[in-house]
Amino acid sequence: MAGLRMGEGILRRKPIEQIEETEVGKGTQLERSLGLWQLTAIGVGGIIGAGIFTLAGTVANGTAGPAVLVSFLIAGVASAAAALSYAEFAGLIPKAGSAYTYGYAVLGELAGWFIGWDLLLEYTAIVAVVAIGISGYFSFLVGEMGADLPNWMLGAPGTGEGHKVDLFAALLCLLIAYLLTLGIKNAARFETVVVVLKVLVVLLVIGVGVFHIDTANYNPFFPYGVGGAFTGAATVFFAVFGYDAMSTAAEESKDAQRHMPKAIIYSLVISMVLYVAACLVLTGMQDYKDIDKESGFSTAFKSVGLSGLADVIAVGAIIGILTVMFTFMLGVTRVWFSMSRDGLLPRWFAKTHPTRHVPTRVTWIVGFASAAIAGFLPIGEAAELTNIGILLAFVVVCAAVIVLRYRQPDLPRTFRTPWMPVVPAVGIVFSIWLITFLQWQTWARFAVWFALGLVVYFAYSYRRSELARR
Repeated sequence: MAGLRMGEGILRRKPIEQIEETEVGKGTQLERSLGLWQLTAIGVGGIIGAGIFTLAGTVANGTAGPAVLVSFLIAGVASAAAALSYAEFAGLIPKAGSAYTYGYAVLGELAGWFIGWDLLLEYTAIVAVVAIGISGYFSFLVGEMGADLPNWMLGAPGTGEGHKVDLFAALLCLLIAYLLTLGIKNAARFETVVVVLKVLVVLLVIGVGVFHIDTANYNPFFPYGVGGAFTGAATVFFAVFGYDAMSTAAEESKDAQRHMPKAIIYSLVISMVLYVAACLVLTGMQDYKDIDKESGFSTAFKSVGLSGLADVIAVGAIIGILTVMFTFMLGVTRVWFSMSRDGLLPRWFAKTHPTRHVPTRVTWIVGFASAAIAGFLPIGEAAELTNIGILLAFVVVCAAVIVLRYRQPDLPRTFRTPWMPVVPAVGIVFSIWLITFLQWQTWARFAVWFALGLVVYFAYSYRRSELARR
């Protein structure tokens, strides 16, 4: 009987019909102030950035060569299938938490818990990875200006002679945390302005770089084989799903049921078009073996005699990639907030600022945690923390949208995933396929985090969740 009750407990679900009306405690409300284009800007801000300015060079140089373009397309197909599933849920369940909330409502408490638990680590690590990428462009700019900074502050231990900490990357994480504590309305204004500047820089890169393409650089197109392109897809995958983190802000949207599905689709389409064009330019301008892994476009333009434009690109990259940090730090704080409000984590974390209506407590905790990762881990090790949990979240969301469509077909949906169940199934298959390309170290880290999550859930969350209390 005890085992039966335990089984029923971990499968208990949040009733979808009651989620929007669920009463929350005083001091745990978020402010609805985001419109369609602000949401789209947050999505584009989360997708475009590290993929173009950092990972494109990293994957081209060491994994895929010119076929980095194929890596992005493969990742984009899997991401698009999942995006359509997210769009249906975003219109149906306009609450904070994204994949965590969707999994909790459809597949049960334990499934929701693990997705949320994974996202806490994944999103925080992404913030750190992006900060390290920006730091690489900062170092490029410092070198161009002839400044000589002490080696101890220029990178994590083991990344270079005398390196002790990536100080600039760590400080960036704290800066984004500060911006998010100012309130979602002010933070979103900053994000929108910077996203516009970033897109303009990317268009400048494409518009000028296309005239300096040497088609000989595309040969061989698959220097590491087709497998290298798929391995590269698993690496760049987190650069094509910023809409996932953006969807965690559904509870702060003025009209989430109408705007969230549109914002998810708009942001992915805009970003993939720019990714494809930028990859063609980067690998066409410079031989893949010579592309700098940290400041690819700046060094590529410098190699063709456009040093002045290289500096502009470096500045644009620093400014633009900030938006990726913004989107994913926003995402992890809203997932943490939602889990705490549901009682799966201490409710102390779900308290919001009395006038700004944002979860400042968790924001500062995430800020310092991401700063520690960015300051003391090399970019490769930090990046390995980011992918597996997100891919599993995609599997859960795609599976959940199928289950719910057949379980409750008459729920009022403002957006319906087309070609059901083929599209979600494609998202599931692609995501599982990409998971198989991740290195064993990634699986080991995930297993440790998974085991720790089991301990926390059964020691605390199982009996203290809001559904258990009811």
